[in-house]
Amino acid sequence: MIKFGTDGYRAIIGKDFTFEVVSQIAQAHADSLKERNGKKIIIGYDTRFMSSDYAELVAEVFSSNGFEVILSNSVCTTPALSYAVKHLKADEGVMITASHNGYKYNGYKIKGSYGGPATPEIIKSVEDRIGKNGVKTGKKDWQLFDVNNLYLNTIKSYFDYSIFKQKELKLVHDPMFATSIGMYNKLLEDTFIDVIQINHFRDPYFGFHHPEPIDKNLSLLKAKVIATEADIGIANDGDSDRVGVVAEDGEFVNTQIAYALLLLHTVRNRKTKGSVVKTVSTTYLVDRIAKKENIKLHKTPVGFKYVADIMLKEQVAFGGEESGGYGFGFHIPERDGILSGMLFLEMMMLYGKPLTEIIKDLFKEFGESYYKREDLKVEGDKGIKLVEDLKNKEIKEFAGLKVKEKDLTDGVKLIFEDDSWVLFRASGTEPVLRIYVETPKLELTEKVLNEGKQLIL
Repeated sequence: MIKFGTDGYRAIIGKDFTFEVVSQIAQAHADSLKERNGKKIIIGYDTRFMSSDYAELVAEVFSSNGFEVILSNSVCTTPALSYAVKHLKADEGVMITASHNGYKYNGYKIKGSYGGPATPEIIKSVEDRIGKNGVKTGKKDWQLFDVNNLYLNTIKSYFDYSIFKQKELKLVHDPMFATSIGMYNKLLEDTFIDVIQINHFRDPYFGFHHPEPIDKNLSLLKAKVIATEADIGIANDGDSDRVGVVAEDGEFVNTQIAYALLLLHTVRNRKTKGSVVKTVSTTYLVDRIAKKENIKLHKTPVGFKYVADIMLKEQVAFGGEESGGYGFGFHIPERDGILSGMLFLEMMMLYGKPLTEIIKDLFKEFGESYYKREDLKVEGDKGIKLVEDLKNKEIKEFAGLKVKEKDLTDGVKLIFEDDSWVLFRASGTEPVLRIYVETPKLELTEKVLNEGKQLIL
């Protein structure tokens, strides 16, 4: 059975991601959209093996079903595709990508007319129709469109570029061999920001790393920041909806701190109005910032589609999740790694301080945070069963800390008396059990994480 995870359908190329499977999904999607009176679709694709071929197949299926089809004229980012869907008034969009998964994978993401992840109702409507009707092909009638150019011009419009000419700043960008290659060069031409690129050619193997901008995958970026005496390093994942940041000391800025910094910059400096949305795996610093800034706070399960759902229902200033995906109320209800990177640069120019100093100021005002996450590979649905066992288990103390609350929003989250927490959660996209930990002391974070691993292994 073909099932969508927290962010689309993903599978191994040639095994469960084949032309036959993709055509069945596309036909089901076309049937669903036609029943909802949709007429226009936009399709984009990333740098993975055969992504352009899969995108053309999807375009052919929709064309053969009578839809007006627009196809990106080149590799594009997911946020660029999402923005094009909204700007060009399409009914929905398709992005062929497996985001941060390894090179063996590809995927099919559905985007709503509003420029963000499809709602659970849309996903279910597509899933229920897979295999019900024969696949229509044979008509190849579509329009090519420069999705990236539209997107870049839009991102530029969000900034007063005089701020990027106040002083010199050196940026090292790691596109991880994927969709953000050359993006910052285009966005920052004619500014005082010197852009140095690494891993800036297309490689479907992603250098044999997952194109995920997390600490363990960014050793080259960290070394390059030190070697070039850069002010900041920025990495984007396979489809550029996520961001990873390295400070001037060559240390990775964990995604929780990045979330807090971007939130504070958005609401305090940019004065963006609205509420804030966080997932269950996101830092307690968000709660403290929201309280101090007198902002309404929403908490959701993991998955940006839940964040986007609230962004569609009310005015939201900022929403994001622990994975490094952040959305902004002045943009679209979608994670945008490149816009996030640009906002980091704006923040640094505004404060006129090294990133490490900005983080110290954050800790001084809102308390320290030390966060770690471990992804443990498990077989089949073992991770899901382990989480279910924890749900039914009474836990009064963990790693020497008293449990004050057990949150079952998504997985099992144990919240301790000092706001520290540990979360056990099975991935929605791969056979992995994730353990997330945040405490105010590094040693305590490591202790809680180790206890969590012992519970699982």
